[in-house]
Amino acid sequence: MQAIASAVKEAEVSASCEVHSVFASVGGGHVKGFNSHGVVAVKTREVGPADVDRVLDAARAVALPLDQDVLHALPQEFLVDGQDGVKEPIGMSGVRLEARVHIISTAIASAQNVIKCCQRSGLHVADLVFSPYAASEAVLTPEERELGVALVDVGAGTTGILAFANGAVKHTAVLSIGGHHVSSDIAAGLRTPFRDAEVLKRRFGAAMASVVPEDDKVEVPTVGGREPRELSRRILAEIIEPRFEEIFALVQRQIIRCGLDEMLASGIVLTGGSVLMEGVVGLAERVFRVPVRVGTPLACEGLDEALAGPAFAAAIGLTRYGAEPRDRLPALVEEGPLFGRVRRRMVGWLKELV
Repeated sequence: MQAIASAVKEAEVSASCEVHSVFASVGGGHVKGFNSHGVVAVKTREVGPADVDRVLDAARAVALPLDQDVLHALPQEFLVDGQDGVKEPIGMSGVRLEARVHIISTAIASAQNVIKCCQRSGLHVADLVFSPYAASEAVLTPEERELGVALVDVGAGTTGILAFANGAVKHTAVLSIGGHHVSSDIAAGLRTPFRDAEVLKRRFGAAMASVVPEDDKVEVPTVGGREPRELSRRILAEIIEPRFEEIFALVQRQIIRCGLDEMLASGIVLTGGSVLMEGVVGLAERVFRVPVRVGTPLACEGLDEALAGPAFAAAIGLTRYGAEPRDRLPALVEEGPLFGRVRRRMVGWLKELV
């Protein structure tokens, strides 16, 4: 709550406006992704918006654990009377409409905790967004999504994976490993406090020992009031490299498991504060064997240079997600985004029957 209040206060001062409603991101190992399929009959033999809503609802109606709820239902493609590859079915003639969608679910408790923190800070939550999906809104181009690309968001405690092909999300996964594990390795290997290890990683870290000159030195703080000692910066890189290699190898395993390893013509895009260090792109290309780039927010005119980096991709993506026109009401504060969507859909059904 304190972090939210502080961030909102700074945003209000910077933008010279008051903030009452927010789009919030969620992430973590509890987020799951899978593909689903829905089928409905077209009532008037011409596909309309109501038919699209019904088929998406049919695809969304999947059996989930009691502690999970649908966060996103992202359309991949529609089929009209068996004709596949349709992106916009409205206006087409047919009697049978199908939809293939990618479902992203989240733990209800975790989502409600985010909502409560915002509400107790005096903010209304308009919607919740999966953090890597928000980052993709800021750093990926339409061409990359169409040709095939995987977004790898290396966060503090987790690494999120979002794979696109043919312009749609095909696979989602979250690995319980991230930048804090790198800092823990540094703290243990150099016998330094975790906070100092984090500073060393950000200021002097390198993901490949081969890119560090042999004569580079760093001053390493110690514990127990002892004097700091000087070590080779290459030793620091030799601690970081195996952990990043492990993270990328686990991501590669996920991509191969979902069968998309041959479909990523645009390669890999890395985001998150942990990917700013030297040598990350070279190590990633060695592991993935495809082109790799660091994802910085695209076309961010007027944004401070310090914020226009991969560490703030998710935050900038949230603003773009929220700026898109939407044909639905914002979630009610007392209901929360997840329940609010269900309520509005039921109201739509009743109006359609009437």
